[in-house]
Amino acid sequence: MPYRNEVLAPEQIYHIFNRGVASLPIFLNSKSHSRFLDLVDYYRFSNTPCSFSRLLNLPKEERESLLTRLKKESALHIEVLAYCLMPNHFHFLLKQVTDNGISTFMRNLQNSYVKYFNIKNERVGPLFQSMFKAVRVETDEQLLHVSRYIHLNPSTAYIVEPENLEDYRWSSYGIYLNKDFIDQSFVNPEFILDFFKGEKEYGKFVIDQAEYQRELDKIKHLVLE
Repeated sequence: MPYRNEVLAPEQIYHIFNRGVASLPIFLNSKSHSRFLDLVDYYRFSNTPCSFSRLLNLPKEERESLLTRLKKESALHIEVLAYCLMPNHFHFLLKQVTDNGISTFMRNLQNSYVKYFNIKNERVGPLFQSMFKAVRVETDEQLLHVSRYIHLNPSTAYIVEPENLEDYRWSSYGIYLNKDFIDQSFVNPEFILDFFKGEKEYGKFVIDQAEYQRELDKIKHLVLE
């Protein structure tokens, strides 16, 4: 995996993104999406005692005890503020907690997922086109608009219609709107929701396509394309 030259600073927020080699799909079914999110939930911690694959091979009681202890101690590499998984790429909005936290998290996440994906699909070689890309979010305004850009990805790609965006399972948008079917405690929506009067106001902010297009130019250096 390539070496990252720039230093990512603790307590700073970054837009993190990557895509598949030659823009090929990196998520093929719900199992691959779920595995990726399980890895996010596990490797966000800085005190993981073993690899995720080894964790899954532990007896059930030992595995559950380890996970309970891990989450109780709450020593984090990163804090996940928003995310979206698309067929051939992904986006994160991450706050770095520890020195090299994002780099460590992303290395563990991508390496583990590539091994899983290659075994499941009987393939070899790299899956992602690069280590990952990272751009620091410099202002509160950028923070809000990047979160909207991330959450609008499924609609922008015509995977779902805007009015159904909250039902897209592989995004944190439903968590922001407090959808009952989503249980992903690794996401902290309050960091961004605190800028709004409530979930409905944030939802309007996201779905307002016209406003989004007007504001898009302000964050063009932070987006994937």
